[in-house]
Amino acid sequence: MSEGGLAAPSRHPLDWQNPDFYDEAKLDAELRRVFDICHGCRRCFNLCDSFPRLFDLVDASKSGELDTVDSKDFKPIVDACTLCDMCYMTKCPYVPPHEFNLDFPHLMLRYRAVEAKKGEIARPERELAQTDRNGKLASYVAPLANFVTNSANKMMRGLLQKIADLDKEAWLPKYASKSFEERAKEKPPLVNAHAPAAGRKAVIYATCFANYNEPDIGLAARAVLAKNGVETQVLHPHCCGMPMLEQGNIAEVAKAAKIVASELRPWIRKGYDIVALVPSCALMLKTEWPLILPDDADVKMLSKATYDLSEYVVGIARKEGLAPGLAPVAPGGIALHISCHSRAQNMGQKARELLKLLPEANLQVIERCSGHGGSWGYRSENFETALKVGAPVARQVVEGGKAIVTSECPLAGLHIAQGVERLGGGEGKPQLYNHPIQLVAKAYGLDQESGA
Repeated sequence: MSEGGLAAPSRHPLDWQNPDFYDEAKLDAELRRVFDICHGCRRCFNLCDSFPRLFDLVDASKSGELDTVDSKDFKPIVDACTLCDMCYMTKCPYVPPHEFNLDFPHLMLRYRAVEAKKGEIARPERELAQTDRNGKLASYVAPLANFVTNSANKMMRGLLQKIADLDKEAWLPKYASKSFEERAKEKPPLVNAHAPAAGRKAVIYATCFANYNEPDIGLAARAVLAKNGVETQVLHPHCCGMPMLEQGNIAEVAKAAKIVASELRPWIRKGYDIVALVPSCALMLKTEWPLILPDDADVKMLSKATYDLSEYVVGIARKEGLAPGLAPVAPGGIALHISCHSRAQNMGQKARELLKLLPEANLQVIERCSGHGGSWGYRSENFETALKVGAPVARQVVEGGKAIVTSECPLAGLHIAQGVERLGGGEGKPQLYNHPIQLVAKAYGLDQESGA
């Protein structure tokens, strides 16, 4: 395959159960092979902090080439990778089927898998990745948890920074007293039998964030789907494992995949679609799990049945048409951030298409990294870098002057809002919506019903 070929990128399954995957000499050889190609290319210089760190490291070496770089200096490059997949999806000309066979994010993942196997992942990171456990515990004491994690609480946040390495200035998501699963059982929405899409059935995969932090995302999604004739069930068998993947704990991700795929299998066989509320989770179900467990029939079935939330609603609009009743909701305009894990699903700008369905939509679309990178951007050693990476997005929001800002990734949205405030967008700053689906619910007049 020649450079610049037109073949679509492909991706190889992760060979994580092969002992060679954890062989440090073989890992180092592959790091050097890939880094040397990246050093000679440099197309990814502006995507994240990994590449500037790599290029600066090589440029500062004795020979100006990789041969005089010590392998111990590779770790900061790996630590800066957020597994967003943007280099693989949007910039790299050497991904498979090119003969160079580069997969930078999965190479960073392999490095972390070696670290995890050696027990080198710090305990605070391991504890933060227990999102189901943390969400359940925090929900029991949500007011106290939110008091402790509020950035205005300088004393407690200073203590939290020392204990959990969460930067004291970072805005953290709040916890809900009742999970989305619990609230969904209290008052199921009435399904519109006269909607063009009546007869569709979907399981909403709640995701940790919507389940424990922002149930309003799930409630808005369920209300909009019911308005459009879709019967829904709400399930959250287990976290998708993205926080574990970020730490290289691939075995735990595989366990999560088996649990979720097994529980959702009977629903898929009964004709239900699977709708994930957060792009990172949709990406895991669609793409990462099949690369980790390529021979698991349940995982394969789930991958084919899974839709991102925006993708699913846009699919209804295209195939059957949406139920009537949408009204203008944002006369001051909407700034929409397209998250990296939405882009990595290779489905197009579905959030843009979704909001374009709203009458008189005055839309500003921003397709650039917000900088947060999951829990990466919250850590004290990364927080300022995360804001720096996301500053162009925040700047575009400020300059656009829209009344509302939203992203399909709620963590990205929160991080952008903090970036806007850092730029002095205090007076007249845009109102943050945690997901575009909440604006669709508002346009239908369902925001009171959904709680959005």
